[in-house]
Amino acid sequence: MKMSLIAGVAALAAGAVAVASGPEITELDARAVEAAPAAGERTAGVTVKRELVSTGLSNPLYVTHAPGDTSRIFVVEQRSGSVGRIRIIDLATDDLLPTPFLSISPVGTASEQGLLGLAFHPDYDNNGFFYVYYTNSAGATVISRFSVSGDPNVADAGSEQIVMTFGQPFANHNGGWIGFGPDGYLYIASGDGGSGGDPGNRAQNINTLLGKMLRIDVDGDDFPGSSTQNYAIPADNPFVGIAGRDEIWAYGLRNPWRNAFDRDTGDFFMADVGQNNWEEINFQPADSDGGENYGWRCYEGNAPFSTGGCPPPAELEFPFYVYSISGFSNPNCSITGGYVYRGCAMPNLQGAYFFADFCSGFIWSLEYDGENVSNLVDRTSQFTPSGQSPQQWISSFGEDARGELYICYLFSGQVWRIVPDTTCPEDLSGDGSIGSADLAILLGSWGSTCSPADFDGDGLVGSADLAILLGNWGACQ
Repeated sequence: MKMSLIAGVAALAAGAVAVASGPEITELDARAVEAAPAAGERTAGVTVKRELVSTGLSNPLYVTHAPGDTSRIFVVEQRSGSVGRIRIIDLATDDLLPTPFLSISPVGTASEQGLLGLAFHPDYDNNGFFYVYYTNSAGATVISRFSVSGDPNVADAGSEQIVMTFGQPFANHNGGWIGFGPDGYLYIASGDGGSGGDPGNRAQNINTLLGKMLRIDVDGDDFPGSSTQNYAIPADNPFVGIAGRDEIWAYGLRNPWRNAFDRDTGDFFMADVGQNNWEEINFQPADSDGGENYGWRCYEGNAPFSTGGCPPPAELEFPFYVYSISGFSNPNCSITGGYVYRGCAMPNLQGAYFFADFCSGFIWSLEYDGENVSNLVDRTSQFTPSGQSPQQWISSFGEDARGELYICYLFSGQVWRIVPDTTCPEDLSGDGSIGSADLAILLGSWGSTCSPADFDGDGLVGSADLAILLGNWGACQ
C-alpha cells in the first residue's frame, strides 16, 4: 500500500516542481496566509521544547551566525583560564568542531570579564570581517576587528585591528553585547562600569561611554591618527554637534545583558539587569532617532532608585515589561534577554519574544507591539523534564541564519535548540495523523526556503522532505 502511494505521489511531486511558481501554488499560499491567525491569537497556545545541540563548551555565553550561513553557528566561550574562544557547531551534524575559530589571550578573568560578544560584518561573505567585545588583562573593554583566514572555519588570529577601547572601573557590569543594526552600523552595549548603584553616576553622564548603547560606523575612520579608534561617527547620532559623546545612541542603562533587533520589523529590544528589585526589558522602535534615556540610576524598572539630580519622568523611557527579583525566597536574580522569533520551524510563534532569568532558569515569551504587552507565557515547564527543577544559569539566547533560537547554559557548557513540542512533525495539518492534508501542505510549499515542511533541515522543501512524509504515512511517530 505504501509503495503504491509513493509511486503515485512521485508524479504529483514532479508536477509540483513544474508549477512551483505558477498560479495554483501562489493561490494556495495566499489562502494559507489569509487563514493564519493573527500573532496575538496564536503564540500563547503553542508549546515548545528544547533539544540538545552540544556539550563540552567552556562557559558559553552567546550564539550567533554569519550572514546567510545556514550551515553553522558560532559560540562564544567567555573564558577557559585566561583564554576566550569562539567555537563552531556544524548544524548538519550538531558536531562541535575541535579547532576553535578564534582564541584570544589573555582576557580578563575576574567576575564578569572575558570574551563577551561577537558580530559578523553584514558583508562578511566578501570582506571576511567580524568583531569581538572582550575585556583585556588590564580590565579595559576592547572592541576589535578580525578577519577569517583561507580556511572558513579558522580566523586569522594575527589580523586584529582595535576599533575602540575604554576603561572599566570595576570587574562587573561590563556589558558585552555587540550587533549590527538594520542600518549597517555597529551597536555596542557598554554597562555602567560596575560596583552597585552606579556610584559614579555614569549611566546618566553623557560625557562617558559607560551605561550606554553606542552606535558607530566601522566602515569609516574619523580618527586617522589613532591606533585605538578605527571607526566613524554616524552623522545622525543624537549627540553629534551638541554636548555629549558622539558615539552615544541611547543612555541610562545599567548592564544591558543581551539585546536584539527584530529581523522582521527592525525594532530593538534591550534587556537590562536590575539592582535589587526589578529586571526590565526596554524597547526602541525601528524609526527612533536615538537619544533615549532609559532611566538608570534614577529608576530601577519603574520604581524610583536614586532620583537626585535626575530629569523629570516625562523625559525618560520606561521599560515595557518588568519582573520582580526582591525577597530572599525569590529564585530570580538577573534577566537574560533574547529574540523575537522569526524562524521557519514554528510559524505560529512568529512575533513572540523569548527571555529568561539567569539564576532561576525560568523562561518566558511575550508579544509587544510598541504599545501593549500580550500573550505572556511562562514556558519554563516546557523546557524542564518532568519531576526536575529548571536548569539554571541561562547566559544567552542565540539565533541562527534561519531565525531558529538557541539557549546557552553557562556552567554546564551546553547549547540547546528550541523546537516544536511534537512527536509528529510531519503532521502539518495538526489533525493527529499523517495523510493527504499534510501532503497538500507540503506540495503547496514546494521549493520554499522557510517552512515547517522542511523536515530534513536543509533549508528547502523538496523531494527528501516528501520521502520523509510518505515514509510515515498513516502514522504519527
